[in-house]
Formats: sequence, C-alpha cells, structure tokens
Amino acid sequence: MKILLIGPAYPLRGGNALFVAHLYEALSTKHSVDVVSFSRLYPKLLFPGVRQNDISGRPLKQHPATPILDSINPRTWYAAVRHAAERKPDAVVFTWWNPFFGPLVGIVASQIKKKLHIPIIIVAENVISHEGRWIDLLLTKFALNKADKFLVLSKVVEETVRRLYPSAPLFRSSLPVYDCYQADAMVSRDEAQRRLHLAGKNVILFFGYIRKYKGLMNLIEAFPAVKKEIPNAHLLIVGEFYDNERSYRQAIDRLGIQDDVTVVQEYVPNEDVHKYFTAAQVVVLPYNEATQSGILSIAQSFAVPAIVTNVGGLAELVADGKTGLVVEPHKIDLLSQAIIKYFTEEKQQSFSDEIVRRRTSNSFTQITNVFDTILSDI
Repeated sequence: MKILLIGPAYPLRGGNALFVAHLYEALSTKHSVDVVSFSRLYPKLLFPGVRQNDISGRPLKQHPATPILDSINPRTWYAAVRHAAERKPDAVVFTWWNPFFGPLVGIVASQIKKKLHIPIIIVAENVISHEGRWIDLLLTKFALNKADKFLVLSKVVEETVRRLYPSAPLFRSSLPVYDCYQADAMVSRDEAQRRLHLAGKNVILFFGYIRKYKGLMNLIEAFPAVKKEIPNAHLLIVGEFYDNERSYRQAIDRLGIQDDVTVVQEYVPNEDVHKYFTAAQVVVLPYNEATQSGILSIAQSFAVPAIVTNVGGLAELVADGKTGLVVEPHKIDLLSQAIIKYFTEEKQQSFSDEIVRRRTSNSFTQITNVFDTILSDI
C-alpha cells in the first residue's frame, strides 16, 4: 500500500519530527511511504526558541522527505495537494498536535479527498493546545472534520475526540519508548555526573523546553523542602526557555538554592541527550496539564524512573509505586514529599528493574499493529 505521511521531518527538530521519523520507519516495513514535510514550520514571530532546525552532529532517524509546506503560505499547501495527486497514495496520514496548523491541514486534507477520493487518517498527539484559546477549537474542528479515521496516543485525547466525533472510527495506541538516544559509548552514572560537575549528587532532572504549563516553577518551589531532607539533592534543569526565563531565575535566587540548581539553557543535540539522563537518578515531570510527553519515553529508554503529575496521559505510562510515582498537579507539598519518598525509600533500583521488564524491544510494534487494523479495509 502507498501511504502519504504529512508532518514535520528532519532536518526540523523536536518531538514531532522524531515521531514522524519513527512512524515512517515502522510503516515502511510493510508499505511504501512518502513523507511531505515543511520548509518552514513556524514563522519567526511565533517561535520563541533559537532555531527550528536540528543542529545535531547526526540525525537519529534520517529518512527521505519532501519539504513542500510553509505553514503561512497557502500556495505551498496546494503544491502538496499536487504532489499527492502525482504520487497517487492509497491513504494520507497527518500528524496533528497544534491548532495553529488547522487551516493548512483542513485545506490540504479536503483538497486531497476531493481530487483523489482516498481516506484521511489523523494521528493525534494532542487535540487542543495546552495553552488553548477559544479560536483553537474552531481551528481544530476545521482540520479534524476532514478525518475518516483517528489514531490517538492517550486516553485523554481519545475522550476528547470521542466527544467531538462520537461516530468516527477511532483507534488507540500510546507514545512508544524512544530508545534512539543510546550512545555508542555509554558512560556510567558516576562518570556522567563527573562530567557535569555533579559527582556524588542525587540528581533530579527536568528536561525539555520550558513553558508555563510544564510546571517547572512548582518543582523549583518544592525543591527547598527536598533539599532539607536530602542534603545532596541537586536539581538539573535542561532545555530552552519558551517562557520568561527571568522569573525562574528570580525564584531560584529568592529561595536561596542557587548552589543546588544547574540550568543548562539550550536545545540539546541528539548526541548529548544521553549524558543528562545517565546522570539523573530520577526525572520529574511536574506538568500542570498535558496529553503525553516524549521526555517520559526517553527516560524509560534509559530505565530512569519518573515522578509525574496526574494529568493527561502521563499517569498511563507510569505505574504508581512500581515504575515511578504519580502526584496531583499544582500541589507543591505533595511533589516535594514524593521526591523525598523516592530517595529515602531507595526506589530507584526496583523501579528501574520494573521499567526494563515492562518495555518492549521494538518500541513501535504496537503502533504498527494498530495501523494494520486501520488500513485493513482500504
């Protein structure tokens, strides 16, 4: 079967491009897959980061892709439709995560259906953006109304799609373990900590770009209580600030924890990701809201336990008391208590062993099998 996969792809950076690369690899085992990507994903005005392209020394999952789409140039949208008409796929798969792309997806999908009369499949990581406004629902509906089938990656997204489209064929999988960051020459935790000047510390890692909904401020506020009980605890914050960096720095200064917090303000190249997860005893995702997180998938690939808030699909991927700990969001005291419990009760080894026992060797097997069902009647 010939599949046209539309979504951001390398050399664009980020979790969405990584997901497209893995999905391409999985689908290509059984189908002919053509990827249409973006020449420009976000206009500079709407992108708070430093750069949109991956500057890593090597791509994690390099694959062929045609960068046709410009998110703010409708002429390129119709160029993508013409590309589809030339390739004559049997189905089109869109990855969906942000209402900003509603006009693009809606127009491209409707034109492809009109010209080629083939099914449109939406793979939904998210439905409404985490920092959504009233217009986001309109943009989302404009795009997703064109879908013939949905594949969702968490229960919370499933519930939203069911509410919006109760009769639509809907399939569910989960965000797989991203095991592609394993370096050729992995180092021990002691060595990783030494290289980061954190030798002998109990390292608590917050990783990924920083926005208000991710709850980093709650973790910073919780840290003094952790430090009181776990004297060698150290908070390692790694990622680009898409939020007001100054407010976080001021909170760290106000709480007097400057010597116990390291901030690495950068988008980490692929080849350096492993050193932060290897150095960490635990990863904390204190999100105020979420659907799921690729950070959790990366942590599980390194068998690093996570402490997460009970929002979106995070708790679906963490077995509370077995592979990590789950706490209620916005509760700074509960967050600090969970971190303290993790260290004082020495949970790391048992949680890590259970993560290894539960994860599959082929992280995309589940999605591949679900796609077999989705495509079976096409």
